[in-house]
Amino acid sequence: MSDSILTQVILPLVLALIMFGMGLSLTKQDFLELGKEPKPVAIGLFGQLLILPLLAYGIAIFFNLSEHLAVGIMILAACPGGTSSNILSQLARANLALSVSLTAVTTLICVVTTPLIIRFAIEEFNDTPVESFSLLSTTLGLIFITLIPVLVGILIRHNFANFAIRSEVFFRRLSTGFLIFMIAAITYQERTTFLTSFALLSEAVISLNLLAIGSGLLLGLIFKLVKRDTVTLGIEVGVQNSAMAMLISITFLDRPDYAIAAGIYGLAMYLGAGLLIFGARRFPTKSIAKSV
Repeated sequence: MSDSILTQVILPLVLALIMFGMGLSLTKQDFLELGKEPKPVAIGLFGQLLILPLLAYGIAIFFNLSEHLAVGIMILAACPGGTSSNILSQLARANLALSVSLTAVTTLICVVTTPLIIRFAIEEFNDTPVESFSLLSTTLGLIFITLIPVLVGILIRHNFANFAIRSEVFFRRLSTGFLIFMIAAITYQERTTFLTSFALLSEAVISLNLLAIGSGLLLGLIFKLVKRDTVTLGIEVGVQNSAMAMLISITFLDRPDYAIAAGIYGLAMYLGAGLLIFGARRFPTKSIAKSV
């Protein structure tokens, strides 16, 4: 099997299936939540679409990351969390409805915001023009592998609910397996670069993850949200779709070295999320409620 078939056909197809599975998990009620609780949704979007890219940019500058690592960490910040954030919100006993709603909205918006952030990152950190990057083709690619599969999944969930519910477990496992495969493949293919930059990049991505989670929590406290909404924002801002970031780097940009940052973050993000889940379950609701 040639690399071109793998990167241009199979990997995008698998991600499209994962996004289709995400659509199967969404219901009409998830979108009605947007109208019922617009405040936490708006705050979450602000954290994901503005604060997180700014944090990633600051981290790239502070750690003086090389071009491929800096662009890679910006690509990661441009990819909103997928089903992983929903599962983690459930484990944390956070607001699962808010988590799902944010996932749905950011998935729709990212077809516009992600290419713009990537173009900014490449122009900012790359001294030489990158002819392989096209704003239009990247946007169209995201529409076909994210937006359309999600919309099809939503349509099937609406009309064939029993099938959709039975299929959710399979797609969750596919998502986890795909992320593990992508991380392993990138680690092997870029092993030389990975080994030379692992220490510095590990510090950078762990810092980004903790700052992102902290920013989500801080937004919740500043705007006086209840505990479960505050915890949800911490998870949603801190957990990114690493698989999508790696796919964009490999397939759309033909730069596997950009995917290294997303690969390491795909592991590191569970460290911060795990600490948040432990804290959320360890301390009662009233401890946060008093502070807000």
